[in-house]
Amino acid sequence: MGLLEQCEKLFKTSNLYEVLGVVKEASDAEVRRAYYKVSLQVHPDRAPDDRRATEKFQALGKVYAVLSDKEQRAVYDEQGILDEESVSVDQDRNWEEYWRLLFPKITVEDILNFEKKYKGTEEEQHDVCRLYVQFEGDMDQIMGSALCCTHEDEPRIATIIQGAIDAGDVPTFRTFTHESDKKKKSRKRRADKEQKEAEEMQKEMGVNSEDSLVAMLKQRQKSREQGFDSFLSDLEAKYSKKGGKASAGKKGKK
Repeated sequence: MGLLEQCEKLFKTSNLYEVLGVVKEASDAEVRRAYYKVSLQVHPDRAPDDRRATEKFQALGKVYAVLSDKEQRAVYDEQGILDEESVSVDQDRNWEEYWRLLFPKITVEDILNFEKKYKGTEEEQHDVCRLYVQFEGDMDQIMGSALCCTHEDEPRIATIIQGAIDAGDVPTFRTFTHESDKKKKSRKRRADKEQKEAEEMQKEMGVNSEDSLVAMLKQRQKSREQGFDSFLSDLEAKYSKKGGKASAGKKGKK
């Protein structure tokens, strides 16, 4: 079965861009990030005994391998065909290894350096506004998905959003503008609980103050159960070092 047929079977579409949830004009970085997020949902570590999930994971690897190769992507864009004999869609490739080469684990230093460069930038403002629109003003979900944010950052995040609303850059959602005090207090209690659990994890692991950041992030991910929308997931997808890229293989076979 060819890759396009696999995609139709597994994702109900044979359009490689739709499989990853991006538009045809998406940049290489956007395609890479989309691949990371979608593939993480069906990663073998999450469902080791789920055959269908494994099939999806392997198919996603092939989709990304094609779209990350300029020549193959150009042929697909122009003609809608693939070279089924190329390295990109090799049935025997170790797709888990390929994934790990693309998305190696980030370090504490990576996190700290990124946070220093990210906070207060136009990029952060863009990301916050994107989350605001995506979650229609729900601050629970916004704060749960925003990068480099703790509860202490909430006033700053709310200010960014309000500024975008006032400027007419984003729509007004009553969920945000009329959020109840009860909901705000509930979010604060959850944040305090997560912090306490992170501190307990730090003690159990016997880690130092720097490593406690990793403990906090891991606990945050576990507590919120948001998977690929967690801090670590987005950061790995967006800023992890690029791994090796397979050779292009044969091109333009019709």
